[in-house]
Amino acid sequence: MQLRGLDERTDLDLPEELELPLRSGAPYWYWLGGRPSLDLVNTRRERWRRGVETLCSAADLGAWLHTAGLMDRVPARVGRDVLDVLDEARALREAIDRLVLATVTPEPARRDDVALVDEWLAFAGTRPQLRLADSGLVVLGERAAADSPRRALGVLAQDAATMLGTDAGRARVRICAADDCSARFYDRSPAGRRRWCSMRTCGNAAKARRHRARARGDS
Repeated sequence: MQLRGLDERTDLDLPEELELPLRSGAPYWYWLGGRPSLDLVNTRRERWRRGVETLCSAADLGAWLHTAGLMDRVPARVGRDVLDVLDEARALREAIDRLVLATVTPEPARRDDVALVDEWLAFAGTRPQLRLADSGLVVLGERAAADSPRRALGVLAQDAATMLGTDAGRARVRICAADDCSARFYDRSPAGRRRWCSMRTCGNAAKARRHRARARGDS
């Protein structure tokens, strides 16, 4: 599942003078995860440093789910359903992230994190639908769950389960190699050796640092 393109423009670096906590996280959402569940994890920026929360409000959550392609529209107003699910969305995000860390580091996976992701899978499903086709025949199909924040989070849990619950998926999970970046991403490169969340940002910055270090060594 990949709802957004890897090359889509995004705001990458957070200014050092950024006033925290943010009032709205939308300008700082990060869409280079390669999978929607990792884009969700990356809504907490600079995990190694300031731990910047970009799902700052229920309105942020509704807008993020819509921008990610998981809801058909941004809610016209923030209803109780979105308000109630904000804390749950953050909890799901952190559970997925800890499972990511358990995949790429010696850190063991926690049963409660697995259980939480598993609980959310129930919200992603479809149910049978019996309908009358144009041909006049009675046809059994599937009806998607209603468009809602909880269904969207269920889809995110399903994506995480597909990624983290298979050998092929786990083998492609990465954390950006840049010291000042904590982005999680899914490596879709043919060789499976991608190191940076974005070559044009973290990758190029690392190359520039190496060049400066060599220049200092030569002087």
